[in-house]
Amino acid sequence: MTMCNDMEEDALEASLRQTVRAQYHFRTSEQGLLAWDVRRLIRLSRNLPMQAVALGEIAELDRDHWYGHGDATPTVRSVVAHGQLMMAADLAYPILLDSAGRVMDGMHRVGKALMLGHSHVAARRFAADPAPDYQDCDPEALPYDD
Repeated sequence: MTMCNDMEEDALEASLRQTVRAQYHFRTSEQGLLAWDVRRLIRLSRNLPMQAVALGEIAELDRDHWYGHGDATPTVRSVVAHGQLMMAADLAYPILLDSAGRVMDGMHRVGKALMLGHSHVAARRFAADPAPDYQDCDPEALPYDD
């Protein structure tokens, strides 16, 4: 790697830390709760081709996406918080899909696109799923920004 590439990587990392809050994609498995660091997923996906995905193909729109693990419950306060995140979401950034087409990052963007009446959303899709960053984890014990 050249010095120029190192500087580009450092700039990308600094930009990610400023624009993307520490967050994780969770999935239950036989090995317990799996977690992927979303910033790492963004780094890994940045050279994948962009594609338009029909909102009708996103199964998570009709599933318990945000409340299906841990102690998270859909209180009015938490639903409002998700609504605020949807309103603030930037549709210029593509969502990230795993190899089966499941959302790994971007459900607030998907929700915003749906609210605005869009039929499609920009996406990048992994051909092979990255390994999780954590296995059999407690979401509350993972590192988050202050």
